[in-house]
Amino acid sequence: MSSTPRAGLTGMETTTLDLGPQTAEVARVVAGVRDEQLGDPTPCEGMPVAGLLDHLVGLTLAFRFAAEKTAFEGGPSADAAALPADWRTRLPAQLEALAAAWREPAAWEGEVEVAGVRMPAPAMATVALDEVLVHGWDLAVATGQGYRPDDAAVQACLEFVGDRSDPSGEPAGLFGPPVPVPDDAPAFDRLLGRTGRDPRWRR
Repeated sequence: MSSTPRAGLTGMETTTLDLGPQTAEVARVVAGVRDEQLGDPTPCEGMPVAGLLDHLVGLTLAFRFAAEKTAFEGGPSADAAALPADWRTRLPAQLEALAAAWREPAAWEGEVEVAGVRMPAPAMATVALDEVLVHGWDLAVATGQGYRPDDAAVQACLEFVGDRSDPSGEPAGLFGPPVPVPDDAPAFDRLLGRTGRDPRWRR
C-alpha cells in the first residue's frame, strides 16, 4: 500500500506545494503514539505501528535528500524491528526538515531520484506529500487519534492518484485495490479509497 511514483504524473508542473502543514500534523500524531501501541495493526496489511513508523523514518529522509539533490543509499523499509530507538525525536525533526527542504527554490528544478525512480522534481514533491498525508492517516487511526488533512495537500494528491478507474496498467504493488467510496464523500475519504484504504477503518 505504498504511494510509489506514478508514471502519469511526470509531466506535472507546480511549485506551489507546501509540505509544512501536513508534516506538522503528522508530527503531532507521532507524539501521541504510546509504547504499548507499537505492535498494533494499521490499515497497511501486515504492517504494525512500529513498522509504519520505520517506514516514515525512511521516507522522510529519502524525499528530503531528493529535494537537496543528494544521493540516498537504501530502499523502502517498513521493519518494526528496525525502528530507531530515538524515533520520538528523530521523526518530528525529519518531518520538519523534509518540509524545509522543499521550500528551497532549487528543490523544484530538474529531475530527482527516490528508490531508483527518476522524475521531475515537482512531481516527486507531490509523491512525498502523498506519502506523508496518507501514511499520517494510517498512523492516526491505528493509534486512535484524530487527523486533520490539509485541504491543499488533499487536492494535490487526488490529482496525483487519479481516479483509478482502470488500475490494470499500474505497476504491481503501487496501491491496494480501490475501495468504493461515494462520489459525494469528502475529498480526503475519496483519496483514501483510491489508495486502497477504507475511510471507516478503525483499530
